[in-house]
Amino acid sequence: MTLVSEITEHWFGLCRKPPAVHASQADMRNPPDEPVYEGLPDGGGGGSGTIRRGIGAALSGMRTLNRNRQLLWFTLLAGLVLAGNTFGQAALDSISWMQPGIIVSYIMDFLIEFATLFCLVFLLTGLVLSISSKKEGFASFFMEIAVAKKYLKTIFLWSIILALAGLLLFRLWVYLFIWLPPEFRFLNIFGPFTLPATLSIQFPFNLTLYPMKIIGDLPSNPHALLSWIYPSGFAQALTFSEINLILFILTSFVVPFIVLEQKTLREAIVGSFAMMKKTWVEVAACAVFLGVVAFGVFLTYLLVQTAHVIVTPPELVFSRPTDTWFALGLLYDLALFGVALVVATVGGIAALDLYISAKSRQITGSPKLHS
Repeated sequence: MTLVSEITEHWFGLCRKPPAVHASQADMRNPPDEPVYEGLPDGGGGGSGTIRRGIGAALSGMRTLNRNRQLLWFTLLAGLVLAGNTFGQAALDSISWMQPGIIVSYIMDFLIEFATLFCLVFLLTGLVLSISSKKEGFASFFMEIAVAKKYLKTIFLWSIILALAGLLLFRLWVYLFIWLPPEFRFLNIFGPFTLPATLSIQFPFNLTLYPMKIIGDLPSNPHALLSWIYPSGFAQALTFSEINLILFILTSFVVPFIVLEQKTLREAIVGSFAMMKKTWVEVAACAVFLGVVAFGVFLTYLLVQTAHVIVTPPELVFSRPTDTWFALGLLYDLALFGVALVVATVGGIAALDLYISAKSRQITGSPKLHS
């Protein structure tokens, strides 16, 4: 019975044996919800088994979030961080008329990006600690945030690396599309400002939430401030969020290596990329699945846009809309933003799930296990 139990636990990803040298850190009493699909034990880079594992990790993340509502604090705090990034981008745009110089602009871009990423990585560390806590029941997210303070130095260094990489990717992205030959200009649809520009023009309730209509006859300064925040600051923040999302996907396992195995930053980065080479199909399948979910919810804006055009009285196009329209617009925008953040939270949980699954397969296939 013991042998059968051990085989069953390994097959379904329930093995509670430590994934690395530091057993006290990885022996978790409350791991994330068990992976739905384990597939083949080699964790190879292809086949339907790996795709099922990736989608299974996303579904497992959804169940874990549903069972542990404490993790929604991560969602809320991450939203506040991104809102702060929007205000920072808006403030940076507001002083662009002063022409501070390219070096100063780069430094300010870096500071805003670094502050955003530092907060997000710190929150992600708290998320990992909360899920992997050995306490009975579900650990308090804020208690684990306090524990995350001992990783501040590593988080600080990792945030600097991510911020520099993000700014470099952004500049390369911009210059790549600036220097496209004429015959390849159609590729501009994949440019860094395409999505923000599309949202600024086509997003539901944009006419209703246009700053000049909200402010009305108030002095120009409040109007200018609101104009910088939306759509300018929002568009710039969205552009950097796209890049940051790519960076987090490519380095999904760095934080689990640091938290669960007490690795140095260098060891965590090396270990993360080594694991990514073996599990990239699962990671891609998980990211695509969650992206489809988020995109499917976002497509509701087509229905809202159509209804908005149909039912908006013609006089509201050039005059100040009613407070009801303001409320509907803000609630809809906040709902979409909230869904995106919940999906991001599920992605963070799923990354830890994939990490534990990969470590479990690694231990299963280790000769020491059978000695």
